[in-house]
Amino acid sequence: MNIYHTVSGLRTEIRARRQGGETIGFVPTMGNLHEGHLQLVRLAKEQCDVVVVSIFVNPLQFGLNEDWEKYPRTFQNDAKKLEAEGCDFLFHPDENEIYPNGMADQTRVVVPTMTDILCGASRPGHFEGVTTVVSKLLHIVQPDTAIFGIKDYQQLAVIRRMVEDLCIPVAIVGAAIARDVDGLALSSRNGFLGEDERPKVKVLYEMLCWCRDQIEGGERDFTALETQAAKTLEKSGFRTDYVSIRNSKTLEPAAHDDSQLTILGAMFTKGARLIDNISMTLGEADASAEQTEVKK
Repeated sequence: MNIYHTVSGLRTEIRARRQGGETIGFVPTMGNLHEGHLQLVRLAKEQCDVVVVSIFVNPLQFGLNEDWEKYPRTFQNDAKKLEAEGCDFLFHPDENEIYPNGMADQTRVVVPTMTDILCGASRPGHFEGVTTVVSKLLHIVQPDTAIFGIKDYQQLAVIRRMVEDLCIPVAIVGAAIARDVDGLALSSRNGFLGEDERPKVKVLYEMLCWCRDQIEGGERDFTALETQAAKTLEKSGFRTDYVSIRNSKTLEPAAHDDSQLTILGAMFTKGARLIDNISMTLGEADASAEQTEVKK
């Protein structure tokens, strides 16, 4: 595995491989890699000839009072994991390489939809930082395919919209959520959980599953489901950020005749903010039942 710290060095190597007819897969990360990240790398290896992984803790997507300085930097351990997975190129730039003119004067990429709701409402400016750095990384690497985890569902939706709007020639692939044995979605921020909290945080996934089961059973009062799920999180000792049932593509609040739904949740522990989601497709039987109910 070759490691590059500069844009020019990485581009030169990738250009040679691309001219040789090889396809390029890309996995952008902020490091502190866990099994979920490694699954993205494996998926990239399955789909492409060459795999590029970036590690860059992007300050532009962290807001005031957020954990940029505390975010774990584990580069040496990360590099060993990536080499064991057969990663070809590791791009590890510093802030000056990504923002050579400084962050204050950096040209920004703004997606005007889907960014001021859910996580965007709790983290103003977050998605502007995400779309700006992802746009830069996609232009640096110029991959055929880029792999993102579905755990950050809103981020994935926003990136897909950005790529579509800007006509960036890359296929965006969403990879399934990697979970611990109790269902907790793997995340770098799980390391901030206290020992007393860890057995309890599975409640977030359990509540998303509960909402899904209720909808599959015919319940269509989405607001009532969201309210009940949020109350359960609060009773479990966590502060609810949101539980929301949305149209999977637009992230608009779910309508009764939507067939593609995503249930998203976020909550605060003492030391971390955890997010998770479940998507579902309502079948023809559900649609028929809904039409019957409307006729009544």
